[in-house]
Amino acid sequence: MAGNRKNELRALFSGNVAPAASVPEGADKAPAAINHQPMKPVAVNTAADVPRAASGAIKAMGLSLGSITREAEEARALREALTQAERVVELDPDLIDASFVGDRLTDGETDDPEFLALADSIRDSGQQSPILVRPHPEKQGRYQTAYGHRRLNAVRSLGIKVKAIVRPLTDDELVLAQGKENAERRNLSFIERAMFASALADRGFDRKVIGEALAVQKSELSRLLQVAEGVPPAIARAIGPAPKVGRERWMAFGALLEDMAAVEQAQEECRTRRFLEAESDHRFQVVFARLSRKPKTESTKPEVLVDAGGRAFAKVKRDGRNVRIEFAADIDPAFIDEAVELLAKHHAAFAAGRDG
Repeated sequence: MAGNRKNELRALFSGNVAPAASVPEGADKAPAAINHQPMKPVAVNTAADVPRAASGAIKAMGLSLGSITREAEEARALREALTQAERVVELDPDLIDASFVGDRLTDGETDDPEFLALADSIRDSGQQSPILVRPHPEKQGRYQTAYGHRRLNAVRSLGIKVKAIVRPLTDDELVLAQGKENAERRNLSFIERAMFASALADRGFDRKVIGEALAVQKSELSRLLQVAEGVPPAIARAIGPAPKVGRERWMAFGALLEDMAAVEQAQEECRTRRFLEAESDHRFQVVFARLSRKPKTESTKPEVLVDAGGRAFAKVKRDGRNVRIEFAADIDPAFIDEAVELLAKHHAAFAAGRDG
C-alpha cells in the first residue's frame, strides 16, 4: 500500500500519471479491518526517489495560487466599483483642469523631490491608483480634478493617458474628497493647510466643511486662518511648503509681518539670489532672520562741553529719552563732586519753579 502511494506521488510530480487501478468488486461495501497500531515513519530519500522536476511543479502551483489571490483582489475591487456605478477610464490629461482651490505650494519638478520619483514609478510600473475627477461644472467636455494632481502632472509629463474615476460631485464633496486624499497620501505642511483653509473660506465654504476637509478641530482651524491672514499669499508661495516649519514658527512669522515696511522687506528678500537658490525650509529661515533683525538706530553724536579756554571737560550723550554725562579722565574729582551738588540744587529749583 505504501509502495503504491509512493509510486503515485512520483508519477504526480514527474508528470507521468498512471491510469487508476480498477477497484475490486465489493470494495465499497465492507470496509477492511483497521489496524490501530501506530505507523512507523518511512525514511524517504528525496534526492533518489523524487525527480528534480518536482521543484518546478511545486513552484508552478505556488505561482498559480498567487495568481488566484491577485485575481480575487481585482475581482473584489471591480465589484466595489460596479456597486458604486463607477469604473476606471483613461482620459486625455489635456482635458482635465485642476481643482478650483489649490492645496499645494510645490511647483512640480522645481521644488517637489517626490515628483520625479512618482513619474519614474509610473513610467516603470504604470499608474497604480486612479485619480478622481468630476465633469467640469462650467466647461462642456472637460473635467475637474478632486484629487490626484501630482499623479495627473506626472502622467502629463510622460505624454500618456491618465486613469481616472469620473464622479459627479458638488463643490463640498469635491473639497472633502480632496482633503481626505491629502491626509491619507501625503500630509500637507502647516502653511499649505493654512492657505487651503483660507482659499475655502474666501469662496464662502462653511467652517464645518473646511474643518472636515482638513480633519482639524475648531481651535486649530482658527490658528490656520490666523496665519493665512498674517502671511501674504505671494510670500507664502515664494517660500513654498516648508514641511519642517511648524505652527509656532509660522505664527511668529505672521506677527513679524504686521506692518507694510516688514512686508516690503520680506518681498525684497524673496528676490535675492540666496533665497531663490535655497530649498523651501531654508527660504523660510532666510526671510524670518531678515525680519527678526533689529533695525540699526542712528546714534547721535555726543555734545562736547568745553571751558572758557576751549578745553573739553565732558560729553553729553543722548539716546532717546536717556541722557548721560561723561567727564574727561583728567578732570579733578573735587570738581565732579561740586558739579553733582550744583546739579542737584538746580534740579530742585527747577522742579519748584514748575510746581509753582
